[in-house]
Amino acid sequence: MQQSLISILTPFKNSSAFLSPYLESILNQTYSHWELIIVDDHSTDEGYNLLASFAQADHRIKLLKTNGNGIIDALKLAFKKSSGHYITRMDSDDLMSPNKLEVMLRDLKTHGNGHVALGLVSYFCEGALGEGYQNYEKWLNGLTKSGTNYTEIYKECVIPSPCWMVSREDLITCGAFERDVYPEDYDLAFRFYQNGLKCIPSNNLLHYWRDYQNRTSRTHDHYATNHFLKLKLHYFLEIDYDIRRPLVLWGAGFKGKFCAKLLKKNKVPFIWICNNPKKIGKHIYNVKLRADSTINQLHQPQVIVTVANKKSQSWITTDLENLYLMKAKDYFFFC
Repeated sequence: MQQSLISILTPFKNSSAFLSPYLESILNQTYSHWELIIVDDHSTDEGYNLLASFAQADHRIKLLKTNGNGIIDALKLAFKKSSGHYITRMDSDDLMSPNKLEVMLRDLKTHGNGHVALGLVSYFCEGALGEGYQNYEKWLNGLTKSGTNYTEIYKECVIPSPCWMVSREDLITCGAFERDVYPEDYDLAFRFYQNGLKCIPSNNLLHYWRDYQNRTSRTHDHYATNHFLKLKLHYFLEIDYDIRRPLVLWGAGFKGKFCAKLLKKNKVPFIWICNNPKKIGKHIYNVKLRADSTINQLHQPQVIVTVANKKSQSWITTDLENLYLMKAKDYFFFC
């Protein structure tokens, strides 16, 4: 019986220090019927030459150079040159667990099209891992264990860019890598959500995510906070916004102000509330800020919460659920 081919897509740029262990983790997979399409995005180090020696030794490795610029152009080329029925992404500085491809493929074959296979992730670095990354890992893995990733999709990217697998057919349905929108991994996660791909719960640690100071997600402007907020609001208005219901924006810090500006730009009416007595009654962007108790007077509101403080989020959740509002249907945390 012929095995299913898995295409692993990897863009890389100046990651020569990490390429050997990255490749070894792929070569040591328990599932061997894969192809690696790895695309050089204008590297200036020795990475391309290193990979060329691996490609000569193993026909499953296809080494390319992009004529474009950036991760999205590299992914477009990689996908165009791929042949697999199943598609996954991998970062050139990370590591796969030995059974990653086998487990994800098994999950997809069990559940069929219309699903996305996931796995638990573990951050690692040479020094001490920052608290923010520890919290993100714990939060993300908690969602993946239950397959409830989409319930908090407006907080952060709920599908790690190098730890998913879908059928080629489903990826094409979701637009693959055709949208020139950053952050590209978060945009794709939203399109999985928009097209109804169900997350398969997983308790398997499948990916080791390397953190270091000059990682692209840390340094490039494409991954700045404003890009994330624009993306969140764009998809909220496309997918979850109900024009028949009053929209409430809760919070008047940086993220609240940024969302308010975007809502006004999109001519979306909203009621702006906060619990800061110094701001209540004032006008920002010609919108009057009201006390949070205003929400009690509204019929079936939808609420965007931009308050980042964890304790505040806890009591906000209690207040909203006391009004019989449901997370991911009636209220959405944007941070």
